[in-house]
Amino acid sequence: MYFRRLLIANRGEIALRVQRTCRELGIETVAIYSEADRNSLHVRNADLAVCVGPGPAIESYLVIEKVIAAARETGADAIHPGYGFLSENADFADACEAAGIAFVGPPAAAMRQLGGKVSARRLMEEAGVPIVPGANDIDPSDLKRARAEAERVGFPLLVKASAGGGGRGIRQVDEPGQLESAMELSASEARSSFGDATIFLERYVQRARHVEVQVMADAHGTVRTYGERECSVQRRHQKLVEEAPSPAVTPGLRQRLCEAAAAAARSCGYRNAGTVEFLLDDDTGEFFFLEVNARLQVEHPVTELVYGVDLVAQQLAVAAGEALPPSPSEGPPEPEGWAMECRINGEDPYQNFIPSLGLVQHVEAPLGPGVRFDSMLFDGLDVPVYYDSMLGKLIVWAEDRPLALARMRRALDDLLVTGVVTNAPFHRALMDDPDFISGSVHTKWLESSFAMPPPPEEDPRERTALIAAAVASELAAAGRRQGAAAGAGPGASRWTRAARSRASGLPIRPVSPGWRRASGRRQA
Repeated sequence: MYFRRLLIANRGEIALRVQRTCRELGIETVAIYSEADRNSLHVRNADLAVCVGPGPAIESYLVIEKVIAAARETGADAIHPGYGFLSENADFADACEAAGIAFVGPPAAAMRQLGGKVSARRLMEEAGVPIVPGANDIDPSDLKRARAEAERVGFPLLVKASAGGGGRGIRQVDEPGQLESAMELSASEARSSFGDATIFLERYVQRARHVEVQVMADAHGTVRTYGERECSVQRRHQKLVEEAPSPAVTPGLRQRLCEAAAAAARSCGYRNAGTVEFLLDDDTGEFFFLEVNARLQVEHPVTELVYGVDLVAQQLAVAAGEALPPSPSEGPPEPEGWAMECRINGEDPYQNFIPSLGLVQHVEAPLGPGVRFDSMLFDGLDVPVYYDSMLGKLIVWAEDRPLALARMRRALDDLLVTGVVTNAPFHRALMDDPDFISGSVHTKWLESSFAMPPPPEEDPRERTALIAAAVASELAAAGRRQGAAAGAGPGASRWTRAARSRASGLPIRPVSPGWRRASGRRQA
């Protein structure tokens, strides 16, 4: 039994992703949006839409009271947080429960236990999950203890913020003389970003892969694992390419990783979707617990493709109290084929990945067998300055890894975005790199061993697309002038009147119940 109406407390491609599954399940969706996102696709595709404030997320998407009020106003009986924003905010989960609204995610208590890296390390150690040797709860002002613990852990090591995330609050220390400044910098960044200056020390695994396991747990005691994803291609601790399965994981290692991930989930009464992240030592084959992401991950599509599962549908079923379906086999299922995902960001890879914003003039999405493009892009999108640079995710599936690489090359060649610069050329160059092709990568490989080739000559398709966009803009302007002269009288269709209302910048409201059913969209 699913929900009747779901509010999606997010934006962009993840909001669209959740909407698509809801449409298949017959669940109405409510979009929230900032003023900067008024014309975004997730607003257009929702059954109801509510503005929650100005462009900055801290004044809109991150205001718990506004999100809860939007859910109450629209009669939503559940909220899906997506990822980012409030997705791992235990106070938000509590607020949903207090309002009598189901939260499509883990319990607040589990989030609190896993939210602090130090508390999570302790929890995993008690559950028998391997952790990286380190020292917890280091006071940044207690240099004497920090030095003693650093000698015990050994160099090189990492200074990490307990409340950190997204690569913030991490400093590498190669020798004792660097420890004090690294602690000061890490604590300062942690205090400003998370309001908590607590740090800890952790041995630095020098040739480590980032491997993670997808888990799904219901309220009836079942914890399901869906194999591993390889996420080692990173820049500044940010993932750029993910694939499933991992080129470095054998069936035996997969079994051990999945058992450890399931133990991690059971240790805190976890429910719903989550990801247990591990460091895999490329030299020894040992793996160590890194953290738990208590939400759906950006890279979840690669797992969906190799295991034939809709993780969003399972999230909704679990949140509604349903039990997970019986597993067809003991242990983790074996992956079928190979999936790969490239994050398409608004960045210039030839200019040190500086952000690229502005008006998207034209988009041509890749098509064909085994290609999936989860994206917020459309012709005329004005990319806001307030949010993450990710514009979409290009995902492919094929029978094996060489075919997946070939398919991704073709899909990247087919992708065309004009008006803003994307990092697609970086991904295209990566697909031809010998190390990446062989799977011989680790978390520092990209920054230490990969170099962008020089930019190619101008893509002739881009020039053609720009000309076409200019012609289309002029034709649209001519049509508006003609329509203004003719008026929008009773003879105009409901679609025409809706389009003109949207073009005028006025909020669209239903002119009759039949209009809402025909268009399927309403804004509040």
